[in-house]
Amino acid sequence: MPFKLSATLQAHSSDVRAVVAPSDDLILSASRDSTAIAWIRASEPSFSPAHTFRAGSRFINAVAYLKPTPEAPQGYIVTGGQDSIINIWEIGQSREEPLYSLLGHSDNVCALHVEGDGTIISGSWDKTAKVWTNFQLVNDLVGHTQSVWAVLSIEGDGYLTGSADKTIKLWQQHKCVRTYHGHKDAVRTLALLTDVGFASGSNDSEITIWTFEGDVVHSLNAHTSFVYTLSILPNGDAASGGEDRSLRIWRDGECHQTIVHPAISVWSVSAMPNGDIATGASDGVVRIFSEAEERWASPQDLKAFDDLVASQALPAQQVGDVKKSDLPGPEALNIPGRKPGDVKMIQNGTITEAHQWDSTSNQWQKIGEVVDAVGSGRKQLYEGKEYDYVFDVDIQDGVPPLKLPYNANENPFTAAQRFLERNDLALTYIDQVAQFIQKNAGGVNLGGSDNYVDPYTGTSRHRPSASTVSSASAYSDPFTGGTRYISSESAAITPSSASSSYSDPFTGPNRYVSGSSTASESPAAVVSVIPVSKPLLFKQANVSAMQGKLYQFDQALRSEISTSALALYPEEIGHLEEIFTFLTQSAAERSPTVNLTNTHVDTVVQILDRWPASQRFPVIDLARLLSGFCADLVDNSTFFDAMLRAAGLSTDNGGSPSSKAKETNVLLVLRTMANALQANTKIGDDGWIKDIFGILGGAPYEKFTKGQRLALSTVLFNFSCLALQKSIDAGLREQHIRLIADILRLERADAEVAYRALVGLGNVLYAAREQPTSFEAATTSNLKTTVTELPGQFRDPRINEIVREILTLT
Repeated sequence: MPFKLSATLQAHSSDVRAVVAPSDDLILSASRDSTAIAWIRASEPSFSPAHTFRAGSRFINAVAYLKPTPEAPQGYIVTGGQDSIINIWEIGQSREEPLYSLLGHSDNVCALHVEGDGTIISGSWDKTAKVWTNFQLVNDLVGHTQSVWAVLSIEGDGYLTGSADKTIKLWQQHKCVRTYHGHKDAVRTLALLTDVGFASGSNDSEITIWTFEGDVVHSLNAHTSFVYTLSILPNGDAASGGEDRSLRIWRDGECHQTIVHPAISVWSVSAMPNGDIATGASDGVVRIFSEAEERWASPQDLKAFDDLVASQALPAQQVGDVKKSDLPGPEALNIPGRKPGDVKMIQNGTITEAHQWDSTSNQWQKIGEVVDAVGSGRKQLYEGKEYDYVFDVDIQDGVPPLKLPYNANENPFTAAQRFLERNDLALTYIDQVAQFIQKNAGGVNLGGSDNYVDPYTGTSRHRPSASTVSSASAYSDPFTGGTRYISSESAAITPSSASSSYSDPFTGPNRYVSGSSTASESPAAVVSVIPVSKPLLFKQANVSAMQGKLYQFDQALRSEISTSALALYPEEIGHLEEIFTFLTQSAAERSPTVNLTNTHVDTVVQILDRWPASQRFPVIDLARLLSGFCADLVDNSTFFDAMLRAAGLSTDNGGSPSSKAKETNVLLVLRTMANALQANTKIGDDGWIKDIFGILGGAPYEKFTKGQRLALSTVLFNFSCLALQKSIDAGLREQHIRLIADILRLERADAEVAYRALVGLGNVLYAAREQPTSFEAATTSNLKTTVTELPGQFRDPRINEIVREILTLT
C-alpha cells in the first residue's frame, strides 16, 4: 500500500525544524517559533498539542527524547537552539523553566541524539560535538573544521558526526578513529543501518550507505536538492526529506515513493514504531503519513492536501531549464513515468505545470505551476553556514575577491558592516557595499509562504520591500549582533493627523497621497509630517547573549585575585536573574512573571560604579532595556548620573570617545537616554534631562561616531515628542533647540541623523504655536539659515519636504 496523509498537526507559527516520534502516541516537535510541543494521540489518527515548552525567544533547531524514569513517567524532551543551550523538560509537567540546562556550546545547537542509556550527543555551529551523561559533559569531540550538523550514537562509546566540512568522523569516547570522505558538500544527517553500517545525507543531494570500515555500499540518487534528514523504518526501509519539498521512501536501494509537501523544505522525518512517518516542514506543519489504510485521513482531507500541493508555485530552477515553446501539452501525461519521482512539465494553455510520477497510483500528480524565479535556486555555503547569496567582491587588481555572504531578508547595511569589519575595511564604504547588495540580491518567494526561515542563520529568504531598507536601519550592534534596536512600535510612526495612506516619515520617503485615482483630476494633496508624537525606542535585543556576556565578564573578574572583589555578589546575581527573566518575557510580548522595583535598578547602578570600563557594556545595555520597558523606574538623576559615569561622559572630557570600549559605552548610554523619554517622563528645570543636555552640549560633535550621532538625534526627537504634550521650562527648551541647531549645522554625512533632528525641530516649533511660546529672534534667524541650506547638502526627498514644513512654522 502507498503512504498517504494520516494526520495534520498545526500549532507552530514557523518552520518545524525537528520531529521525533518515540511512540505511536507521542510526537515531539521543535520550531523556529521558539517552542517545542509534545503531541499526544487524542484519537485515531489525530493528535493534539498536550504540552508546549519555551526557554526563551530564540529558534529551536533540534529535539530528542529521554526515556521515562520513576520521577518522570512520560519521559523528557530535550531541545537545542540558537541560544547555544540544551534544555531538558519533564513531559507532562507545566513548567516555565527547564529541569536542566546544559551549558558548554558557544554557538547554535543544531543536532541532538539520545542513546538508550540516556547519554546525549549534541552538534553545534561551534564546530564541536559534545557528549553528556547524567546531564554532565563527559566528552568534547573536537576535530571538524566547520559546523557539526549531524550526530549519531552507536554502541560501545562510539559516535558519528557529520559536518559542513564534507566529512563524517567516527569517535571512540573523545578520540577520532576514522574520517569518511566522499560527499561533495555539507553532511546534514546520519542514520544507523543494522548489519550494514550507516547512511548519510548531504547538500550534494545524495544519500550514501557506508560500512564502518569506510566502504561505500550504495548511493541513493533521487533528491534534486539538499538532503536534510534520514530515518529508518521498522521494516528496514528508509525515509528522507529535503529542500526539494519531498518526503521520499526508499526500498531495496530504490526510491519507492515520493510525497511532495506544500512547503519549501521538509526539514525532518521520523519513523514511528508502527511504521508511520512524521514530517516537519517549513510551512510550520507536522504531518503523519501511513501505509495502513485504516489510518489514512478522510477522502476530503486527502483531496485538500493534493490540491494544496498542486497550487504551489515552483521556481524554474527546481525542475530544470524551462523553454516554454518546447513543452508538450496535457496529452503528454498519457505516457507513464519511467520511475518514481520523475518530473514532467507541460504547457497547459498559458500555464506551465509540473507533474510528478506516482508509481503507487500509476498516475501523474500535479506538484505546482512553474514560475520564473529571481535569485539562486539553492542556498550557498560560506564557512559552514548557509546564505541565500555569497558574492565575490573585487577589492583591487591581482588580489583574490573577498566573500560577502547575505540572506535576502537581512538588512543590507548589517551585512555590509559585518563584511567591512571582518575584512578590516573602512566603515566609510558601508553605503557603497549596501547599495551593491541591494542591486545584486533578488529575493525568492516560493511555495506561497513568506514565513520561510533559514535553519542555520535564523533569517528568511523572501524579498524585503525596498521601502523598508533605509538608513534608519543601518546600524548593527557590534557586541550582541542585534540590529539598531528599534522596537516594532517605532516601525510605524504616524503623525497625529495622518490619513490612512500616509507613509511613515522615518521609513517611507513618500508623504504625498493622491486626491484622486485618475491623473486628470486635481493634483496630489500634501499630507503634513509634523507633528510626530510617538517616540523612537531602542528596545530590541538578544537578551540571552547579553546575559551570557555579563556572566562571562563576571567570571573573568572572579578568577583574578586583583579583581575578585569586583565580582557579582550572590544577591546581585539573584536580582539580575529576575531582570533577565522580566526582559526576556517583555521582549517576547509575554506578561512578565516578575515585578521589578527600585532595588533591581540600584543593583545595576552598583555594578556599573565598580566594574572596569571595558566590561561595562552588557550592564549598560541591560540599563537600556530597563529604560525601554520600565521607564518609570529609571526616571531619576541617580540612575542617569551612573550612566554618565559609566560612559565616561562629563563636562571635563566633553564626551569624546578615546577607546573602542568607551565608544560602545557612550552609544549605549545615548540609547538608554532615548528610551527614557517616553510619555510619562517627568520634565523639570532641575532634573536629569537638563544635566544631560548640558553635557551633550559641551561634547565635540565631530568626535561622535555615526551610531552615536543617530542615537543623539533620537534623544532630541523623543524629547520633542514630550514638548507636544507638556509645558517645558524656557531654559530647558533653549538647551534642546541649541543641540538640534548644532546637529543641523555640523551633520554632513547621514541624512537620517539630520532628518530626525529636523522632525524634532518641527515638533518644537509646532508646540510653540499651540502653547504658545516664543523664541529669541536670533535663534529663529539662525535656524532659518541653517535649515534652508540642508536640501543642498542631502539628496534625500524627505529633507526637502520637512524643510518646507519647518519654514512655514518659523
